[in-house]
Amino acid sequence: MLSQDEINALLAGMDTSGGGDSASAPLDSGMGAPSEAAAATPPVGGGSIDESLLTDSEKDAIGEVANISMGSSATTLYSLVNQKVNITTPQVELANWQNVIENYERPCVFIQIKYTVGLDGTNILILKEHDVMVITDLMMGGDGTNTEGEIGELQLSAISEAMNQMMGAAATSLSTMINQKVDISPPQATLLDMINDDPSDIAEFLTGTFVKISFKMQVGELVDSTLMQLYPIDFAKTLKDTVIGGGEMTSTTPEPAPTPPPPPPAPMPDPMQMQMPGPDPSMMQQMPQMGMPQMGMPQMGMPQMGMPQMQMPQMQMAPQMMNMNIQPAQFQNFSGGTTLMAGGENIGIIKDVPLEVTVELGRTAKPIADILDFAPGTIIELDKVAGEPVDVLVNGKFVAKGEVVVIEESFGVRVTEIVQ
Repeated sequence: MLSQDEINALLAGMDTSGGGDSASAPLDSGMGAPSEAAAATPPVGGGSIDESLLTDSEKDAIGEVANISMGSSATTLYSLVNQKVNITTPQVELANWQNVIENYERPCVFIQIKYTVGLDGTNILILKEHDVMVITDLMMGGDGTNTEGEIGELQLSAISEAMNQMMGAAATSLSTMINQKVDISPPQATLLDMINDDPSDIAEFLTGTFVKISFKMQVGELVDSTLMQLYPIDFAKTLKDTVIGGGEMTSTTPEPAPTPPPPPPAPMPDPMQMQMPGPDPSMMQQMPQMGMPQMGMPQMGMPQMGMPQMQMPQMQMAPQMMNMNIQPAQFQNFSGGTTLMAGGENIGIIKDVPLEVTVELGRTAKPIADILDFAPGTIIELDKVAGEPVDVLVNGKFVAKGEVVVIEESFGVRVTEIVQ
């Protein structure tokens, strides 16, 4: 009789006897197993893990980025299931496909998310089958206890929508951190048992070593489980460098062309080296129209030659203005059928705007107790004396007074006074 460990060793092609022949010997346990099983190759995604691919500081930085992203996702999930959601600080480590199979409950749901704008990469979320049943039941209005049966298309569609909103919130957090727009494609959810599945059919990076981020997720009192997020190593490092190290992430959107720098300002002439031209009579006639005072020396009560430097600010603009044709502004005289108000505004364009005209007979103030006693036949005394002019209001503003008249079978108001 062979023990289970010996059977597993023979199936894996290992030599447990030390003689070197048992690995190639046929398996004779009464079950008719073929002899080729002893030479079986290790599964895809197995082998040792090279821990040097990621340093401890890089793991801490990646965990911090994932923690910020999942914080936004937890808030979104709370709004979907109406239950308190708590996602704890993540644990970052390197893993391979065999490690995930051995340390996670099966079957489980794989949700693949691809970044389409701002980032160039893929990540995968892994949820346990029971957790998916609870979340989808809460999303559909249940109490989270209807977890019997198998996951179908309805549950996969619901969890895909939940992950779409959760990872959309995480993408918004990432866009804030890297200062550029980040968008994702619709997530794809698949139920897998992982043992008989080829990882290359799910994502190419799962065939080697990748980054595994584990979160402890609690949803009310219904879920107390582990949520896993898988990243390619290159993508995780680039994301870390972009968010924390200030690097640049590869973007799928074209970058705008750089704006050319503005031309350097022209050098200002030195006032002390400028040639002082003589005054131009036509220029001096036009200066008062521009609002520039003349700095004639006789008005200051000083000899004209007493302060020659006072004329320098006035004469600095002369070279630029000598060739300019300066004339008084002339405007077109508008006339015709338009009606102008006293201030010059054109009121004709608003003559067809309707306004609400109200005639107020009177007002009074009553306590709530008296108003509650109103009934058909109740008489309410107003503040107006009989025969007193009524108020005419336009859009609630008091504009005129008038008296009530009867026009055939309708009431009317004859305006007697316009209120200024």
